[in-house]
Amino acid sequence: MSKSLNAPELIHNVDSKPGLLVVGPYAEAEMDALGRSFTLHRLWEATDKPSFLQQTGPRIRAIGTRGDLGASAGLINALPALEIIACFGVGIDAIDLPAARARGIHVTNTPDVLTEDVADMGLALLLATARRIPAGDAHVRSGAWSQGSMPLTTRFSGKRLGIVGLGRIGRAVARRAQGFGLSIAYTDQAPVPGQPFEFHADPVSLAGAVDFLIVCAAGGDGTRGLIDAKVLAALGSRGILVNISRGTVVDEPALLTALRNGTLGAAGLDVFHNEPHIDPGFAALPNVVLQPHHASGTVETRVAMGELVRANLEAHFAGRPLLTPVP
Repeated sequence: MSKSLNAPELIHNVDSKPGLLVVGPYAEAEMDALGRSFTLHRLWEATDKPSFLQQTGPRIRAIGTRGDLGASAGLINALPALEIIACFGVGIDAIDLPAARARGIHVTNTPDVLTEDVADMGLALLLATARRIPAGDAHVRSGAWSQGSMPLTTRFSGKRLGIVGLGRIGRAVARRAQGFGLSIAYTDQAPVPGQPFEFHADPVSLAGAVDFLIVCAAGGDGTRGLIDAKVLAALGSRGILVNISRGTVVDEPALLTALRNGTLGAAGLDVFHNEPHIDPGFAALPNVVLQPHHASGTVETRVAMGELVRANLEAHFAGRPLLTPVP
């Protein structure tokens, strides 16, 4: 069979291995590992994606995607033989779950293996923002130190921390925060059983009671714009916001306005709208610490995430129970 100029996928031995549509690239080692068990079809390399899907769709039995890329209803419906969607990441808000469920398509993600790294990033961003660590680094590198000391920063230990979303990552953040002597409160859809922390029914109430606010809530329509101008105003001119969840959870225009006019003290951000093409206004602000959606970006965690994606796919095609199915 000849290879189409618009079909960079591997199409040899199509009957010997299940067809796997890879929406966006994984690490090279992970692509190699997947290629040993599956026939890989690389969607991101296709110049004409509709034609590519029309050509390869009947052979695709699985999708390998990432949390930031997801799988739309259009993509799902273009694959008549699709059986499973495996997501590299915890967030599944970009996957059209109703479309998958309507056809009985399984969905998996990679919870737990990235919890500790993401919680580490949450505390790191909070410390870096409160103590202005990037500004201190620049002060030394620029030679400005010889002209005088940099401005004083904010104490971290002993302050009040609010956590928006007390799931796996939120609880891991809380464990770390306790080591710094922070008092902890949280908000969620309902009080989380067995947790000793003070519960607030909504983010505005929580923000008004704390010095620092870390957003750990899941993405999706239910949390879109949850952290809005009212929450930021309640957090106040000395408050610090950290977002390690999804960019959609924060009202970004309201955040930029609050940071510019000083109604919010500072922010540490790992996630944004329109990643990686974020609003250029953030780069001009001195009171933000920015990261490239890299909270899970350690070698150890990315390897573990890749292994879990692969294990779920292999379990499905071997007829074994999935390791981490999405309900």
